[in-house]
Amino acid sequence: MVRSLKNPKKAKRKNKGSKKGDGSSSSNAIPSMPAKVWQPGVDALEEGEELQCDPSAYNSLHAFHIGWPCLSFDVVRDSLGLVRTEFPHTIYCVTGTQANGAPNSIGIFKISNISGKRRELVPTKTSNADTDMDSDSSDSDEDDELEDNGPKAPVFQLRKVFHEGCVNRIRAMTQNPHICATWGDTGHVQIWDFGSHLNALAETEATVSKDTNTVSKQAPLVKFTGHKDEGYAIDWSPLVPGRLVSGDCKNSIHLWEPASDLTWNVDNKPFVGHTASVEDLQWSPTEPFVFASSSVDTTIAIWDTRLGKSPAASIKAHNTDVNVISWNRLASCMLASGSDDGTFSIRDLRMLKEGDSVVAHFEYHKHPITSIEWSPHEASTLAVSSSDNQLTIWDLSLERDEEEEAEFKAKTQEEVHAPTDLPPQLLFVHQGQKDLKELHWHTQIPGMLISTAADGFNILMPSNIESNLPPNAAA
Repeated sequence: MVRSLKNPKKAKRKNKGSKKGDGSSSSNAIPSMPAKVWQPGVDALEEGEELQCDPSAYNSLHAFHIGWPCLSFDVVRDSLGLVRTEFPHTIYCVTGTQANGAPNSIGIFKISNISGKRRELVPTKTSNADTDMDSDSSDSDEDDELEDNGPKAPVFQLRKVFHEGCVNRIRAMTQNPHICATWGDTGHVQIWDFGSHLNALAETEATVSKDTNTVSKQAPLVKFTGHKDEGYAIDWSPLVPGRLVSGDCKNSIHLWEPASDLTWNVDNKPFVGHTASVEDLQWSPTEPFVFASSSVDTTIAIWDTRLGKSPAASIKAHNTDVNVISWNRLASCMLASGSDDGTFSIRDLRMLKEGDSVVAHFEYHKHPITSIEWSPHEASTLAVSSSDNQLTIWDLSLERDEEEEAEFKAKTQEEVHAPTDLPPQLLFVHQGQKDLKELHWHTQIPGMLISTAADGFNILMPSNIESNLPPNAAA
């Protein structure tokens, strides 16, 4: 698996519009000639060409960084509303740095005043908003109007806690989001309480963070040294508060059970069934004792903690390393997996006993899959990131309609040469980040994705991702 960041350097803010990507149109296309659709991962840019972002493709798009690159992050659940649809938005996250040769830290941050195009539940006159902070979220006429009125930029606030070694992965507990677990390249798994930091961020609305270079010293609640090597796989149970599994590069998985007073009992006897590094772990969204693991040995294993230390089932999932997995929390029979060869698959776990459980398999990406996650609001939608510097969004409920395609081609044949080999399930392609590593949907803001890469973070809300909001949803 490709895990490490390529030549990590401290990030520098780029001027708006200076970076490549975030679009699919060539900057030197001749208007009088038919426009050719540039296919990511297939077509190469010619000398002097660069891709330009199309702001109309996003309801909101913002970029930021915390200094050093971050391999992993997690969205922290908050009390601002379970389903929020109105701009501006506020988010809380935790992340960890990959500062080779320099002190590492955990970042706890809050971004408020995230603006964008308003989504109306009942269509009315469009109302858009925009921000600076490396963002694109409205058309040019509205940009001019906002500039005249003095738009407010997103407010970024950051607190740092010293972490021994690079942070391979970080996860916040769903039920108690101030409790976070980190996997370090030192081989240690640690659990932290960031309640005081999150409370301090919630109580302040400063225009900028103060003392962002200050790194506080804080002792972890627990430091487990029983793993024989470093690792990347870790997951909190969505059903049992405090229950955790962690997996290492020596193919061992350890179970953590919560005890009283913010302490944990870690089973020193590991679950063993893989023959190579455990890359990812996911608890079942419906069964409190069941979790899944993926490995460099090309398999996915299903475990039941009540049945001993061997897997209940093992599947040869891909031809190369299985880097990442995601268990669908809205359709619990569906498990997605991404591989080192760029493919990703969807399995119906109800079909395991029948042999072939694959219900969908995609070969769109040509480089390793680095992250995959089902949407928390749409059961058929998932997002994927790859080392090809693409973040893609897919809707598995879509199928090719030849009649509709023929009608579309008849209208556009003189305007665009549409590629014929793109999967109909592909909804959106986001670019502009280098060396993408991890993505997460925001569980409380439908349609919002956050991603991290070697050159920083992106917050994006594609304009064609419309979630069906639950009845009587409170914004």
